[in-house]
Amino acid sequence: MKKGLWVCMVGWLILSPFVSFGQPIPPLERFFEKLGPRIHPSDLRVLQLDMFPDPVWEGQRIRFEVTLTNFSHYSFRLNLYIKDRDEVVTSAQDVLIKSGHNRIIFPQTGYRFSRREHCFTVEVDMERTRRPIDVVKEFCARRGYSGWTLKEIQAGPFFVEDLDMFPDPARPGQEVRFRVRLRNDGVPLRGDIRIVDRDQTIFKLNDIYLPSGSAEYHFPYIRFPFQRSDHCFSVFVDVDLTPHRTDAAREFCAKPMGWTLKP
Repeated sequence: MKKGLWVCMVGWLILSPFVSFGQPIPPLERFFEKLGPRIHPSDLRVLQLDMFPDPVWEGQRIRFEVTLTNFSHYSFRLNLYIKDRDEVVTSAQDVLIKSGHNRIIFPQTGYRFSRREHCFTVEVDMERTRRPIDVVKEFCARRGYSGWTLKEIQAGPFFVEDLDMFPDPARPGQEVRFRVRLRNDGVPLRGDIRIVDRDQTIFKLNDIYLPSGSAEYHFPYIRFPFQRSDHCFSVFVDVDLTPHRTDAAREFCAKPMGWTLKP
């Protein structure tokens, strides 16, 4: 009798983790959950990372949403973190990740943008260790005229309607300044404007607002040595360190016959 009672008690201790009072036995999946994590960071991939609002101004509260793919056949609860370099931007705790695509909404955050570029990564907490999740592309917020954005900033196209020099004609070694009439056929943004003589930048305006449409830009005086047979000038617009060559209404070349840019 005692032996039979002892066997029953041992059996109950073994089965009790999987039995709840008044409820049927949970699915077999719960049994495997007791054995430890069934998915590895390599089973996860970040397909998309969005920011709301986008663009966002400095000091404005934002919310992140992540589209995460689970390539395994199991569901699991995980803690997820969005990071900017070594800093945690926001986190989502005890999130159910199902097999296939998952849309995770993170809590709002007052994260401060302070650098030229902020590139975000996603980490998962597995067995109390944070590990990075692969991403299909870089998710970097860049500063545009309307604020910080994760969307690709489409620059231009740009068109030089006119390029003037003062004084004109000029003498070798004389101080001159340029005026560029530039048309931006794209979205408003900020960038640098450079005037280039062959491969050498001779005039530059930094961090200039470039509205949609036409605008004039005046360069400061500089002592320019007119010393070759001719000087042909090109205009470049640099946006996020990427140079964009402009089209022009005509060629802007200064000839030694009085060093003039006039046609």
